[in-house]
Amino acid sequence: KILFIYLKERQREREHKQEEWERGEAGFPLSREPYMGSASFADGLAALSFSISSLTLIGMLAAITYTAYGMSALPLNLIKGTRSAAYERLENTEDIEEVEQHIQTIKSKSKDGRPLPARDKRALKQFEERLRTLRKRERHLEFIENSWWTKFCGALRPLKIIWGIFFILVALLFIISLFLSNLDKALHSAGIDSGFIIFGANLSNPLNMLLPVLQTVFPLDYILITIIIMYFIFTSMAGIRNIGIWFFWVRLYKIRRGRTRPQALLFLCMILLLIVLHTSYMIYSLAPQYVMYGSQNYLIESNITYDDHKNNSAFPVPKRCDADAPEDQCTVTRTYLFLHKFWFFSAAYYFGNWAFLGAFLIGLIVSCCKGKKSVIEGVDEDDSDISDDEPSVYSV
Repeated sequence: KILFIYLKERQREREHKQEEWERGEAGFPLSREPYMGSASFADGLAALSFSISSLTLIGMLAAITYTAYGMSALPLNLIKGTRSAAYERLENTEDIEEVEQHIQTIKSKSKDGRPLPARDKRALKQFEERLRTLRKRERHLEFIENSWWTKFCGALRPLKIIWGIFFILVALLFIISLFLSNLDKALHSAGIDSGFIIFGANLSNPLNMLLPVLQTVFPLDYILITIIIMYFIFTSMAGIRNIGIWFFWVRLYKIRRGRTRPQALLFLCMILLLIVLHTSYMIYSLAPQYVMYGSQNYLIESNITYDDHKNNSAFPVPKRCDADAPEDQCTVTRTYLFLHKFWFFSAAYYFGNWAFLGAFLIGLIVSCCKGKKSVIEGVDEDDSDISDDEPSVYSV
């Protein structure tokens, strides 16, 4: 609806300019074809930029919700691992015996033919439901304990710890780079009316220094960008798997191995597409110099004093391109212009980056406080969104 209103306003503006041109009130060229073509192209580019920026804004909300939490949950889950299947099975057996004793105690009250009170009937029904759940857990735990995949994963436990440490270091690198970039915008940008555009890089971050250097050797910068995008995808999937798919405070679906509804998979794909779309601005936030100008340099005159001749001479010195560079020597990339077509989107992305940092810190605290996961997480009837009649990988 917003896009439709925007296009209608652009159409009215174009019709108004056309009327002025026909009346000769505006100094347009005599040939109408170039003007109409350029206006149509500009309007189409603005409409396309507005549409993609709107979807990118939705992707930013998904990244704050899922990617920020997944960046802390994924490495910590790899480091902590899961609980032992044998130990869980022992605990589950003790719970079954306890529930059976409660059921026998309640049923013993009706041995003489007296009907059970309503309170005991409700309790008996709850204990029977609990017993069915525990027996279902017993079957799954027995299957996993005897599975060759469990033994194989146990042998790879040191490798998982190494990967977890690597992922948490990468997450800290991204968070530090994003914090320095946002702090630079807060201190040295032109303000909210310009979308927090930086006039020169005042606070350098690791990725902003690394990517222009890698650009000089093809295709090292593309390889690093691909690694960054794949990292965001993996962490987003980890966040979605841990949190689930929500509509405000209502949980719609859970992502479980072999127990996920097709609708949940469609939602998962849509969320990942929006997050990947937001990755273009995330890369700009991590490395603004690379996205704006790449490895371009321009020459400035520098006065150098020679002791032998006692005079000054101008000497051209290369300088890294920034927003103060002359337009004829430094060319801004199309990606940067496309991302900053509308200042209010850039301002929303700026505040969204601060929310992303806050969500990561909250997720890191929550992940550190949580214990180890169960090896059969998602099997309980209150933790699954499918029935026992539907196929599952465990039933196979």
